[in-house]
Formats: sequence, C-alpha cells, structure tokens
Amino acid sequence: MDITRTITVSQPFTDVAQRVREALAAQGFGVLTEIDMTATMKEKRGADIEDFLVLGACNPELAERALHIDRRIGVRLPCNVVVRATDRTGRVATIVELMNPQLLATVTDDPDLAPIADEADRRMSAVL
Repeated sequence: MDITRTITVSQPFTDVAQRVREALAAQGFGVLTEIDMTATMKEKRGADIEDFLVLGACNPELAERALHIDRRIGVRLPCNVVVRATDRTGRVATIVELMNPQLLATVTDDPDLAPIADEADRRMSAVL
C-alpha cells in the first residue's frame, strides 16, 4: 500500500497552497499546524530547499470516531498534507502529497476503522 497520494499541477506554489487549504476546509478539515519547511531548514540547517509546506489537517468528526475505536490512532493525527514546489524542465509545477487515509485502518487491523478510513479517503481524494 502506498503511504501517500500525490498529484502534480502546473501552477505556482502559493496558488496551490491556498487552493489546498480551501479544499481541505470544504471537506471538513481544519489546518491545525502549518510548518514552513523552507524557512525551518534555512534557519536550523542553513539549507536552501524549494518552497515546501506541511499542513497538519484534521477532520474533528472523523478523528473523534477513530479515537473512540482505538486511541492509538492519535499517533496518525493530524493527517499531513505536503505542498512543495518543483521545477520540471523549466516549467512551474507544484506537488501535493497527502497521507493515504487507508493507513488508519491498517495501523491496528481493527475492521471497525475501515468505514472511517474509507470516508477520510473519499474526502482527501476530493481535496486532490
């Protein structure tokens, strides 16, 4: 099972990051954390990397249902969504990657988590 779902779009990083935030909200996900990896790597390591943003997204209703079944799901929350710039042969492109929501069900092998993972997968697929 792939751990991520990925798309690449031919749009600037800043535009895509905003559209991803809006798409997450439209699917009931709030952004709990936002990590600017570009700034962090520069500050902590002196490294220059592409525009790279990690959004910690959470759908409270789905999270509550999953935590009710198995508290260990907490280590998988929030669901990280990465937006990062790339240069594909001189063309502007941005990659959006998100955690495969089906991992929620496989972490514990609890069949009661499958419908929640399916719903999270449907919503995250709509975000992409």
